[in-house]
Formats: sequence, structure tokens, C-alpha cells
Amino acid sequence: MDDRATGAAALKRLRQCRGLSLADTARALIAIAGRLGQPRISLPTVAGLQRSVARWESSRPTLPDARHQLLLAHLYGRTPAGDIALGAGSDFARLIDALAHLGEGARQLGELRSMLVRTATDQGGGLLALLSPSVQKGLATAMADPSLADEQLMAGLSTVVSDVNAQVGSVPFVRLQLLLAPALEACRWLTSGPVPQPLLPRLRSVSATAHTLAGRLAFETRDDVASRNLYTVATREAGLLPDPWRRATVHMSHALTTLYSTQGLDAARVLVDSAVRDARTGGSVVVRARAHALQAELAARAGEQRQAQAALELAWYDMERDGGGDPSETSFTAGHLRGFEGVCELYVGDPSLAHDRFAAAAGALVAPREQVQRAITTTDHALARIRMDEPQSAAGLLHECVLAAATTGGRVPAIRLRRARQALRPWRREDWVADLDDHLMDVLGS
Repeated sequence: MDDRATGAAALKRLRQCRGLSLADTARALIAIAGRLGQPRISLPTVAGLQRSVARWESSRPTLPDARHQLLLAHLYGRTPAGDIALGAGSDFARLIDALAHLGEGARQLGELRSMLVRTATDQGGGLLALLSPSVQKGLATAMADPSLADEQLMAGLSTVVSDVNAQVGSVPFVRLQLLLAPALEACRWLTSGPVPQPLLPRLRSVSATAHTLAGRLAFETRDDVASRNLYTVATREAGLLPDPWRRATVHMSHALTTLYSTQGLDAARVLVDSAVRDARTGGSVVVRARAHALQAELAARAGEQRQAQAALELAWYDMERDGGGDPSETSFTAGHLRGFEGVCELYVGDPSLAHDRFAAAAGALVAPREQVQRAITTTDHALARIRMDEPQSAAGLLHECVLAAATTGGRVPAIRLRRARQALRPWRREDWVADLDDHLMDVLGS
């Protein structure tokens, strides 16, 4: 069976498992369109939509268009009992898999998933949205008696954490905290209980990742005390794992939040130096490259040109090594590293070179998960233009960043935006600066 036939068969199974006829499905989709406020006149009749459903499931299937995919997502994003279920093993996950087999691209499917996640949290029912029914049942059992935890539960919790992390840049941080909460609490409870010994490494791995992400989310929502406490737990959990690259990733995330929540560079540099030490003895060259890149940025911010250049050279050496089979799940790429090069040029080098590095980095950061980093890179790009005496074009770049900062609720893009705006003070009487101020006030309130 080819991919399209597999997708068509999967759609048909989904419908039949719900006990829906073709006509029932058409009526359900029309009802959903009404609830979403889509104009009734733009939908075909029940008979016409029924024919479309049949074509999606036929021996020569067609791919539902974006509008019908959204309606199907709302249909299968809830259980027959009406509960939201978007996690692994859910009907929604099966729908996404079917659409992928029918030829839909990963970007569209990611946007579809993000839309459903936002809808779930809009309606206040998103707390367990990413936990499949089987994982919910296993979690309830394990919370009552941790000795009954099993591998399926570990896999389910890991998937939830990965799913939440994948939504960074697409869903506001406050909503991601809501979605992460069940997995985070489960990790806390299970690591303090008598979980079967063979499961402990997997549990500690999930717990370290969950607490690191939670620390970042707490920082982004301006709860620095909670953020520090969460990173403390993440560091402890990662330190109990055999490969030190895991603790290096915690240190790096913690360093970045520390950089923007405390005065001076000293505290962040202590964490980055610890990350470099762990990464050098760890099994991930990708993590090692990222640690050296972050070390280079902090050296540049301190005005240490020679040290920054040396760290960058080490980062590129690691990045250009064969990364096949690298154990890290980090998304650090050459595009990200070009952004670090730009920061170093901005602080201790040539603004025009920084400008080119930032342009290349922003062009490479196109995935939804990379939009926060793209916004940060673009604000730095604007700073480079200011230092090149091109303030008006810099203001144009900053307009692009305002919406990205507002969409995610990201703290760092907002901080970088304010700093870039401060650099425009010599031109504060210009109309184009007033336009930027109006845009900042309208969207960010600052």
C-alpha cells in the first residue's frame, strides 16, 4: 500500500471507529464550522461535503484543503465524550499521521497542531490535552502507587514534554506552562517514590528536560524565583544521568535566563563555564558547539575579543564534525552559530560584518520553533544597522520584531527590543521613531 492509500485508509478507520457514516461526518463538520463562526454559505451542502469525505477515503484519494483539515482537526481533537485529546495515541494524532501520508507538509501540520493547542487553552480545557487516554490512566495508577509505573508512562511523559517544547514560538508561554504542568507534577511525584529501578534513568531524563523547560517558561513569564528553583532541580536530575552533556544543556538554558534577569555577566559566565566543562567530557558534539558559542558571546559582551574569537573557532570546529547519531535533541544549527558570530562582531568587531551574519542567521531561522530566536537575531541586526549609521532602516527591522515578541509573550525579545529602541534616542524627534514608539505601545504596551 502506498502512502496516499495508507492515509486514506487511516481516515476511513477514524470515521468508522467513531461510528460515523459519510453523511454523519459531513453534518459534524458543518456544525463545527458554525461553532467556529465560518459562514454557512461558504460550505457545500451535506451531500456535497459527503462526497468530499468519500474522495478523501477513496482508492485515488485527494488531500483535504486547509479549511477542511481544520474542521477535521476539531472533530478528532476531542474524544467522543467531548474531552480534548491531542497527545500520542489520540484520534487527533492519527489524523495528523493520515494527513502526512496523504501528502501534507510538516509545516502546515505543525501550524494545525498549534492552532488546536491554542484553542484548547483558550477554552480552559488544555491541562490534559497532550496526555493520551492510556497515559492518563497509567499516570493515575502510578500517582497512587509509583511502583506500578511502566515504560509506556515514561514514553508518554517524554512525548508531552517534547510536544510542549515544540510549541515554543507558536503558542504563548503562559499557555505552555499550563500544558506542561501535568507532566512536571508527575515527574516530581514519581522521582520521590519507589519507581521500578530499570525505569529510573528514563524518568530522570524526562524530569531533567521537563524542569529545564519549566525554568525557561517561568523566566519568560517573569517569575525569576520559580525559574531558579526549577533549574536547581533540573541540574540535580541531569547530574544523576551518566553522560554530562545533559547537565551542560541545563547550565546553558539557566545561563541565558540569568543573563537577562541579573545585573552583570559574572553569574551567567559561571554557568556557561560549567556547561563547557560538562560538554567537553560529554558525548554530544552539538552541545559542545553550543556551549562554546555561548562562551564566545559572553566574552564578547565583556569586551574580550581574543577570548571570544577562540571560543567561536572551537564552536565551528565542533559544528563541522560529523554529527551523525548525536544524542542531543537540541536544534542548534549553523544558522544559530552565525547569529553568535554576529553578536561577537557587534560587541568587539565590525558592525558591517555583524550585519551580514545576522542577515544570514535570520534567513535560516524559519521554523515555527525558531521564531523567538529569529526575533532576537533581528533586533541585533537592527543594532548593527544603528552602529552603521542607518537608524531609519534599523527602525524598519524593529517593526518586524514587535509582533513576534507579542505573539509568544517572550521576555528576551521584548528586552532586546527596548535596548534597541534606546539606541535610537539620538533620533527620537524623527517621525519614523515616533511610528515605532506607537507600534511598541499598541502591541506591547511599552
